[in-house]
Amino acid sequence: MHRGRAFYVTVVAVCALCSMCAAATVQLVQHFYVPDTVSPPAQRILREFNGERFGDDFPASQSLAAWKRIQALYTRRAARRIREAIGEYGVTVAPLLLGGVPVLDVRPHGWTRDRRIIVYAHGGAYVVLSAGGDIPIAAALSAASDERVISIDYTLAPEARWNTIQQQVLSVFIALRKSGYALRDIAMAGDSAGGGLTVSTVLNLRDRGLGMPAAAVLLSPWVDLTDRGDTMTTLASADPSLSYKGLSIAARAYAGSLPLDDPRVSPLYANFSKGFCPTLIQEGTKTIFLSGSVRLYRALDAAGAHPVLDMYEGMWHDFQFVSWLPESRTAFAKMAAFIHAHQR
Repeated sequence: MHRGRAFYVTVVAVCALCSMCAAATVQLVQHFYVPDTVSPPAQRILREFNGERFGDDFPASQSLAAWKRIQALYTRRAARRIREAIGEYGVTVAPLLLGGVPVLDVRPHGWTRDRRIIVYAHGGAYVVLSAGGDIPIAAALSAASDERVISIDYTLAPEARWNTIQQQVLSVFIALRKSGYALRDIAMAGDSAGGGLTVSTVLNLRDRGLGMPAAAVLLSPWVDLTDRGDTMTTLASADPSLSYKGLSIAARAYAGSLPLDDPRVSPLYANFSKGFCPTLIQEGTKTIFLSGSVRLYRALDAAGAHPVLDMYEGMWHDFQFVSWLPESRTAFAKMAAFIHAHQR
């Protein structure tokens, strides 16, 4: 299938976040178990993973120049999929500044002015990718929900640390409120690091007395920057796209001098007892982040937040990036339904 093969190239480069320039010394896993309980297209993609994981090419130093080279590499690899996604979903994409922060304004085909809106935070471990690089998810979510999506192009680490990045997201929310949007009209979503940033944003809004968005949608969120949790160990050799080796480098770039379990950078350790908005967590059974998602679900549930944990058999990290997969179509339909149920 030519389309599936072409999209798989993107899966390796961006969605599954596998590096194509890992050092020769990296020991690659040549095969990952392919269950027959997932869709045939998903089986084909899983057979193609070769053991190169996201972050294998991250620089060990915090040299900004070294990071800029890696970031440029990921940006180039995402360029083709950006064009494909815009055409595939019939969305319009326009750059804007909101609160002084660059964003992409994604609008579905036939969109008419509506008070409902989704704020999106892209993934990439806080150190790579961009709002443009994550357009496949933002575009698919816009089309599925028939809502305007504002995808935030926050400054990447290590050029910016956690506090600057989180303040940029808050600035976007404040600008939207000034333009007439109420928080009950706004949902927030994010994948991977963007999922962790979404949790941090809800907490920041709450703790500043600004209220909370109508709903949060988290796609395989990175909510614990440490390597704690059962599946960080038990799925370490089974996860086809993530390893903590690269993630630990990115975590330090984002956290700066803070301990990695500080709730300001690992929101899993935050206090949820003061309230949290309705939350949908989507996760696959093949990712080391599974324990983080389960632990977040338990923390929200214990706080009476009534979260929903939406699990997908045999799926890898950020599988929704391959938006034409049967599993992904189901996932986007669930996201849209959850958001609509909680917006006014």
